[in-house]
Amino acid sequence: MARGQRVEIDGSESVPSFYGKELRFQRERAGLTLEQLVEGSFYGATYLSEIERAQRRMPPDLARHVDRVLGTDGYFERCCEDVRRARRRGHAAYFERILEAEKHALTIEEWCPTVFPGLLQTEAYARAVVRATHPLETEEETRGKVEGRLSRACLFEDDHKTPQYWVVLHESLLRQPVLRPQGMAEQLDCIVHLVRRRRVFTQVLPWSAGGHPFMVGSAMIMTFTDAPPLVYTESLHTGHTIDDPALVADYQRSYDLLRAAALPPEASLAMIESAAEDFRNGKQER
Repeated sequence: MARGQRVEIDGSESVPSFYGKELRFQRERAGLTLEQLVEGSFYGATYLSEIERAQRRMPPDLARHVDRVLGTDGYFERCCEDVRRARRRGHAAYFERILEAEKHALTIEEWCPTVFPGLLQTEAYARAVVRATHPLETEEETRGKVEGRLSRACLFEDDHKTPQYWVVLHESLLRQPVLRPQGMAEQLDCIVHLVRRRRVFTQVLPWSAGGHPFMVGSAMIMTFTDAPPLVYTESLHTGHTIDDPALVADYQRSYDLLRAAALPPEASLAMIESAAEDFRNGKQER
């Protein structure tokens, strides 16, 4: 996009889009540039522009600043919580920071030993996981979780500035029949497709690796061009974001050792393709 080119905002797309469109309208009606509106706050013009385009959430302190400058009687502070809830629809509150962070990450490294990571799941696989872990919830609640999970995959669309995403998968994931054989084949094909398009890097940790440096827990490690790195860990009903530099460094070292123990990317891809064919042909291991 050329510098200075105006991008029209469709406020009907979502709550964040409506919020961003109203923010731009009020700012322009007041005759202010982005730079003038953020003057005196702790945020830059680029950050405010991304809020207007529904790419970032509005922090409460910035919302109060905007209301004060624009004289909007607390409107943007009152509504920013609605936007936050809309953004995390289908996700737990503890995952909200990660939803925001992964859109701006430079690199994402993930180890998810018991299920395929949410960023890589097909609709059928996501539904099976949600139903298994939340068996008593309504169909509407399940649908919201599945749609929220699938929406994260926009990171891998061709027109998105994709972070470098690297995932290590345990071989057991390639063999565990969470779905019927055709569904499992499609889940594995989805990963193969992303690898072939050079959207992700994938390694498989084989059964034969035995003990390894990351035997306890899962992790997502993210780095950014304009912020310190983060680690996110998750268990069944809780998730934790870690930004302590020493702990982040410990997780990074463990991940590097895990990656060294895994198969090379080409051998890993061949194993995933072979597992997909086994499911397609009814030859999967039992």
